[in-house]
Amino acid sequence: MFKNVLIPTDGSKLSLKAIKAGVAFAKNIKAGVTGCYVVEPFQPYYFGDYIPPDMPTPKEFERHAREAGEKCLKQIEAAARAARLAYAGSVVKADSPYAGIIAAAKKGGCDLIFMASHGRSGLSGLLLGSETHKVLTHSKIPVLVYR
Repeated sequence: MFKNVLIPTDGSKLSLKAIKAGVAFAKNIKAGVTGCYVVEPFQPYYFGDYIPPDMPTPKEFERHAREAGEKCLKQIEAAARAARLAYAGSVVKADSPYAGIIAAAKKGGCDLIFMASHGRSGLSGLLLGSETHKVLTHSKIPVLVYR
């Protein structure tokens, strides 16, 4: 039924659990795996006329973010390769994680998004928001949530 599963990561412990489960799921259904790490645009932070001396330049920020993303994607790649599955991955630049995840799924020809959820509810879920919820709300591609 599904041929290519997108597994997004943010580098968290929960994402690592979802990677393992997502790759196992993909292996069971004989699907390929596409990894995704979303980088949001550089947001300078300063206070009035004060600019912190350690604030990175936009190019430095982008380089560090890309390196972090590539490091996280290696976890997905290693799991997919160990399971002998086809793998592709990319660091995606987007205004928000959910938009980047959906864009990566479309671009990668994915027919399922397999992602983790922290399971926040109540006030913390309302205040912090949920990228998983946003993906569920906006994606036309089926989403399997791992908790």
